[in-house]
Amino acid sequence: MQVFTLYEGSYSVDASKKFIPFNPETDDPKSRPASLFIHVQPFLVQLKDQLLLLDTGLGYSNDEGQLILHENIRKAGFDPEDVTMVLMSHLHFDHSGGMIHKLDNKIELSFPHANYVVQRGEWEAAFTNPSSSYKTEIFDFLQRNAQLTFIDGSGQLSEGISYELTGAHTPFHQVFLLDDGVDKVFFGGDVLPEPEELLRKFIAKYDFDGRKAMELREEFGDRAAVENWNCLFYHGKSRATGYVSKTEGQFKIS
Repeated sequence: MQVFTLYEGSYSVDASKKFIPFNPETDDPKSRPASLFIHVQPFLVQLKDQLLLLDTGLGYSNDEGQLILHENIRKAGFDPEDVTMVLMSHLHFDHSGGMIHKLDNKIELSFPHANYVVQRGEWEAAFTNPSSSYKTEIFDFLQRNAQLTFIDGSGQLSEGISYELTGAHTPFHQVFLLDDGVDKVFFGGDVLPEPEELLRKFIAKYDFDGRKAMELREEFGDRAAVENWNCLFYHGKSRATGYVSKTEGQFKIS
């Protein structure tokens, strides 16, 4: 199993839920008060005969109008059209914007040959939740044009791909565990978005159920340490991937 980090960039986001590019070397964080500063990085995984994409980023384009996500997939040595499955942890815009590509008032599926996999409850919530974190025009287009697979609860999607309904960040957030018989890769979406969130316990205001999210991070950290998971951190700044160990009650990521 091969894992590729598709770094889309660093951004600031405030109450407006707009993601503004942020360069830590040249931009002053004081000029963006009351903002979170995050990295955005989907992951591409080659699992046997499948090419999987884990979440899709913001869907921003480069100066040539090419989807940054597509550019990164090509740099990894693959063609975006070869992606067979898009596995979505949830549908907030910073995870779902790249499901489609907007250019010059034209919209296309970013991955026309892929099966887009979404929790059914998350899909339904995206249309009914008034939060600006959901962009329903994306989902309207997908509904008409994409291969969609809706799953419920926790289970096995196919050989080597299992999913677990966690809630916590959103009511129907899910995580994925990939297993090829040798390696295990865990994608925690926004329940475990950064390695530092394993190192300290806290309740985040941006989670639907912050206490449950905190408890799940501990649970997944324990399982990762015991089962030697390669953990993928979608918003990780210090590192995008890592293995977890636990000594005397303290997690360490290496």
